[in-house]
Amino acid sequence: MKRTANAHWNGTLQEGKGEISTQSTTLNNTQYSFKTRFADGVGTNPEELIAAAHAGCFTMAVGAALSQAGFTPGDLTTDAILDLDMQALSITGIHLELKGSVIDGVPEEKFKEIAEGAKANCIISKALSVPITLNVSYQ
Repeated sequence: MKRTANAHWNGTLQEGKGEISTQSTTLNNTQYSFKTRFADGVGTNPEELIAAAHAGCFTMAVGAALSQAGFTPGDLTTDAILDLDMQALSITGIHLELKGSVIDGVPEEKFKEIAEGAKANCIISKALSVPITLNVSYQ
């Protein structure tokens, strides 16, 4: 299986602009620029796309792991906070904030154990070489 995306850029770093598209066309010539990446411009940026991909992958992995353990997952919501070091121009880590609705028969410690396993084993976590932290709210 292959997944594809395309980016086009024209111009200098600060004055240029570009568009990003995905195979699914969910992003279809979506604009990005210096302002969308490092200020408050309208559009997207590579770092928020990594955070979105990680949040989506991890949340699906939690649901899959709960199902594999014989439980029926309820509502799962994850915020992914990506830390970007502007001096070094590098991603220094991603923090995942998982909120899960209580599932009958699943104590909080078991839920947290499953979430930690999903954090370590989701496809995007495995693709990243930065520290990944997790906080779980189970209520």
